[in-house]
Amino acid sequence: MPKQQFFATAPLGMEPLLATELESLGGAEVKQERAGVRFFGDLEIAYKACLWSRLANRIFLPLVNFEALDPDQLYTEILKIDWSEHLSAENTLAVDCTLVSSKINHSLYAALRVKDAIVDQFRSRSGERPSVSLESPDLRLNLHIYKDQATISIDLSGDSLHRRGYRIDGVHAPLKENLAAAILIRAGWTDICVAGGALADPLCGSGTLPLEAGLIAADIAPGLLRSYFGFSGWKQHDAELWNDLLEVARQRQVVGLAKKMAPIVGFDNDSRAIKAAWQHAVNAGLDKLIHFERRTLREFTAPSGATHGLLVANPPYGERLGDVSELPGFYNLLGERMAGLCSGWKAAVITSSPQLGRSIGLRAGKINVLYNGALKCQLLQFELNATNHWQSLEEGAGKAVKKTLSPGGSMFANRLRKNLKKLKKWAVREGIDCYRLYDADLPEYSVAVDLYGDEVHLQEYRAPKEIDENKAAERLREVQDALPQVLDLSPDKIHLKVRQQQKGSGQYEKLARRGVLKEVQEGNCRFLVNLTDYLDTGLFLDHRLTRQLIQKLASETRFLNLFAYTGAATVHALMGGAIKTTTVDMSKTYLAWAEKNIALNHFDPKREELIQADCLTWLDSATGQYDLIFLDPPTFSNSKGMDATFDVQRDYVELIRKTVRLLAPGGTLIFSNNLRKFQLENAALPELKIEEITAKTIPLDFERHARIHNCWLIRRS
Repeated sequence: MPKQQFFATAPLGMEPLLATELESLGGAEVKQERAGVRFFGDLEIAYKACLWSRLANRIFLPLVNFEALDPDQLYTEILKIDWSEHLSAENTLAVDCTLVSSKINHSLYAALRVKDAIVDQFRSRSGERPSVSLESPDLRLNLHIYKDQATISIDLSGDSLHRRGYRIDGVHAPLKENLAAAILIRAGWTDICVAGGALADPLCGSGTLPLEAGLIAADIAPGLLRSYFGFSGWKQHDAELWNDLLEVARQRQVVGLAKKMAPIVGFDNDSRAIKAAWQHAVNAGLDKLIHFERRTLREFTAPSGATHGLLVANPPYGERLGDVSELPGFYNLLGERMAGLCSGWKAAVITSSPQLGRSIGLRAGKINVLYNGALKCQLLQFELNATNHWQSLEEGAGKAVKKTLSPGGSMFANRLRKNLKKLKKWAVREGIDCYRLYDADLPEYSVAVDLYGDEVHLQEYRAPKEIDENKAAERLREVQDALPQVLDLSPDKIHLKVRQQQKGSGQYEKLARRGVLKEVQEGNCRFLVNLTDYLDTGLFLDHRLTRQLIQKLASETRFLNLFAYTGAATVHALMGGAIKTTTVDMSKTYLAWAEKNIALNHFDPKREELIQADCLTWLDSATGQYDLIFLDPPTFSNSKGMDATFDVQRDYVELIRKTVRLLAPGGTLIFSNNLRKFQLENAALPELKIEEITAKTIPLDFERHARIHNCWLIRRS
């Protein structure tokens, strides 16, 4: 194969390191781009990248670039490629797709059109066709469309290259192998190990950092253990060339493992993690090079006889300790062990919290930004010497001593810690960073505490008249004293609102005019929230499971979102594969917000129908049919944009009948409201099949108040 263009993908922050790595492998005209590096070379260079890259996720071979304004044009362009040059009818294939700011906004459908074009080409020529296999296909393709410009590539890696082949299935690995390699390379491990330095990880978990350090030190190709690459079944695969490269890598491995090296050690307090780490070392052939041992952080010591080296650590963010309030002290202990036991060493610590990084109590000489998935992290690098003095938390510059909590404040803090221990692991599993932590669990402290990433939305419920105002104010101060300590955040990250019964347009009145939007995650969706300007933030957390249900039901549907607020349900419908969405709300502000939410999730809001109108009036004249409708009206409204008042208990029958008129045959209406005493009488709507699903739509963080909303599935009988 002559000189060819390739593209290597990588996590954000790794592009400069990856560019240097690809140049060392022989890549030419290397150019950094966002989340990847473009380079040129022959097939041997691409194979070397697959085998030797410690940083890349995937290696793509672009075949052709073209404009794709709609799925039909995409299909036509794919048909122009002679696919018999790349696979046979007996082969299997798979197509992945990513879309950014493009008119085509449904990735699964775009991938399906590519597959259809390839299959149809084979069927028209021979009557036979390749089949689809998502697991280890003979040919894996990648379609990337950016601003309507499509690139179709062969995925030479076949699977993400961070999967080295030594890890046990099912073992929790919060740190991906290529991120571990990036940490080590940034920290100078390549030069340290050549100079005879040791490596120690006092918080090694299942061993990712020591294992990657061992692969680097022993000059072992990270892809040598992999059993599958995307080029294996490709018709232009050069098996002889690949086998020659494998043989060279095996010879280098033998030489590398025979070298005398300084110790590489990993410690962890979790015996199960240490057991997994040893198994990983055996699988990687590094069990004679690396030592793992169960030790607490307080028991950590530098390897015997090692005068210099690298201490590297990925401290917990709260999941392993179970109590966020313990983390500053834990980080401070790490700093103490670093300073007291490893003088003359270097150290590198990765954390997502700058405040926790400061709790280490040592001065970082370098700070680099890396991303652990979507989480922005800092890699703190330290010179451990006599001039870098460790400071305890009490001595730390700018570190305020914690206030002594009152007995009531301590009781509230303990309840917060209990809730946090229960909910934090759940939130990580669910992929959400905004949830309700506390909701008047203790009658004396009648507040709601919602976490939005590293900030808090604190709502004080208006106290009954019989409660002394001074006492209520004192309890609120106790809450505000406890929150920063339990959640380890500064007081300016707490946004206080007073919640009381709202009437009419008051429920949406502005409280401030800061206009600051914060990005949060809900599963595979992202949303913008405003924690200061309104009583509500722009995302109803109690409807999280309802939105997930919408995403599940949305495939290939026409979706209607009524009283849409900021369009969160529309985003979930689009993510689920809705082919058309209509979003209706009276507020121009909230529709603009919905447009931003749609764009944030890489869908084109101009392709979706956004209608500013009073939903009650709009329903009177609306035409068309929808397969899935979400109807979530307010409890009461007399907004200036409406001609009459609306009361959900009084008016729900007429509202549902108007909405069902737009429901396509076989379609589903999801009806919800937040009136705690609401009663829906099935007999009032005998023409409809109604199923209450309220209990199924109450998330874990709202279980204490299961009447936070009501929800039904409604279909025509």
